[in-house]
Amino acid sequence: MTKQNNLLIFILTVGVFGILTTEMGVIGILPLIADHFQISVSKAGLLVSLFALAVAISGPIMPLLFSGINRKKVMLLVLGIFVIGNIVSVFASNFTVLLIARVIPAFFHPIYCALALTVAATSGSKEEAPKAVSKVILGVTAGMILGVPITNYIASATSLEMAMLFFAFVNAVAFIATLVFIPSMPVKERLSYGSQVVVLKKPITWLAVVTVIFIGSATSSISTFIAEYLETITNLSGNILTLALFVLGLASLIGNLVGGRLLTRNAMKTAIAFPIVLGIVHLLSFVTSKSTGPMMITILLWGILFAIGNNVSQYWITSAAPEAPDFANGLFLSCGNLGITIGTAVGGLFISGLGTQYIVLGGLLFLIMSLVSILLRNYMYSPTTKQLAS
Repeated sequence: MTKQNNLLIFILTVGVFGILTTEMGVIGILPLIADHFQISVSKAGLLVSLFALAVAISGPIMPLLFSGINRKKVMLLVLGIFVIGNIVSVFASNFTVLLIARVIPAFFHPIYCALALTVAATSGSKEEAPKAVSKVILGVTAGMILGVPITNYIASATSLEMAMLFFAFVNAVAFIATLVFIPSMPVKERLSYGSQVVVLKKPITWLAVVTVIFIGSATSSISTFIAEYLETITNLSGNILTLALFVLGLASLIGNLVGGRLLTRNAMKTAIAFPIVLGIVHLLSFVTSKSTGPMMITILLWGILFAIGNNVSQYWITSAAPEAPDFANGLFLSCGNLGITIGTAVGGLFISGLGTQYIVLGGLLFLIMSLVSILLRNYMYSPTTKQLAS
């Protein structure tokens, strides 16, 4: 891969990190936002749930609408909207203004992320595509996992406004880097909307959609409640809990790189092995959950595997519809957010019904369903899949 390509992928990674930190980082400051605007924490939670809902709705639509426009211009537009939205958030006079300032950029979120994944996949050889994509997904994971403790730390050390300014700063850095270093990227072969949407007629696309929702549900049913799990079951608190969450985040970054390499070597074996290995780690948590040391190992494995799940999901849906990469990446983002919604709801049901320790059973349930759908596709489309993986 050339230096120019490496720089391009690095800038895309910073861009998706800024956008995902804007989405998920706010989780770390929800109690502060609730106090600041004198509202309940559950109402403040709308900043997360409505953002995710906007992404899920716009995921299949917005990347499609912008697929024929110069990619550099589209990147600058989306990053610019995020910078403005974040600056408005810093000076928001009431909660309604803050909510609007977050939800409007959320509709543009899938455009940049889908585009970043498509550009990364086409920046080098077909064989190296999963590796390039894994680097961009690294930014997604870093934003989702590390964005929370980073934002929480900034707010605790300085103020709520400075934490929100951090979102604006990261997006502004990506905007300037894109403006200065990324060349004009006109779309050489513009695909009609119809030629992209037609992939929805293929059963393999819907099988991929279902698989991605199952994988997203399996990981989020645990990751959403990981702090509560570690507090109530492993009895971690204070700095040890913070350390455990950072271990989870750093392990996820490692998992992204490992996932890219595994998919490059053998995509089908990686996809089949993923739910089996994660299922074993879920069962392992029943043995390790009461002891800090062994639980840290389980957290490390969870972090690595949750990230590999993202890589598998992205590959699974784009390999099912290679003729419409922007649309397929939009579907990936939409299904991933839908998985977060479903997994969080099911995890909550297990907590209220059986107790916090049993959220792993919800994860196991979704992993079994994802394995069935992966094996079904392998059985039904084996020649096609082998051809795509080679």
